[in-house]
Amino acid sequence: MTTLPYAARDARTMLRRNLKHALRYPSMTVSVVVMPLIILLLFTYVFGGALGTGIGPTVPGGTDYIDYVAPGVILMAATSGAVATAVSVCVDVTEGIVNRFRTMAISRASFLTGHVVGSVIQTMVSIAVVIGAALLMGFRPNATPVEWVAAAGVLALLTLALTWLSAGIGLVARTPETASNIPMPMTFLPFLGSAIVPPESMPTGLRWFAEYQPFTPAIETLRGLLMGTEIGNSGLIALAWCVGLSLAGYLWARAVFHRGTVR
Repeated sequence: MTTLPYAARDARTMLRRNLKHALRYPSMTVSVVVMPLIILLLFTYVFGGALGTGIGPTVPGGTDYIDYVAPGVILMAATSGAVATAVSVCVDVTEGIVNRFRTMAISRASFLTGHVVGSVIQTMVSIAVVIGAALLMGFRPNATPVEWVAAAGVLALLTLALTWLSAGIGLVARTPETASNIPMPMTFLPFLGSAIVPPESMPTGLRWFAEYQPFTPAIETLRGLLMGTEIGNSGLIALAWCVGLSLAGYLWARAVFHRGTVR
């Protein structure tokens, strides 16, 4: 028998451990859901009237600003999970459980795999909650079942990419507080994309940044799938960003962990 079945078994054990931790200590998981919900409420009911004046009529299938902003906030739910991943990995490192795992006859890859898969599952559940809240608030997508599946795939792939990057951050951060602060730019970067307003409404320099940063093509792809707006080449660009970030995050986290540089 090869070592692959043993590695898969150990990964399942680590996944079960992380999901149990999430159930016993739900504060971090709740915060992942609460932040995008607050943003959705804020930009729908507080700023929506002003921001939606010139945006709503341009949205196919709907004239409300929520039809424009909801896909961007749904994507923000994927970025919010990055903080929880970094903190949970850092806590295991700083509390010494990783050193204990190193002395046990388990697959080294299982520690990171358990954290990453567990975080992806939690984040996708959070995304589902945010989508449900958006629907209750008046979000009216016209996507077909196939387009919903494609949108879920985009969100899952983006979540996986951010989770691997966050796992690497958790390995190198010296304290859980540091681990919670480093991924914050990833959470707020969609604001500087097309999540809230079209890049065309921004000053030239900021518009250039918004158009070429990694989250804008993902937002436009998600918005196109859910609302029927033009996707163009955003789908391919978003896919390339997600695959590239996933690979980079995986290789980085794996290299740091196997070098034994974690504390």
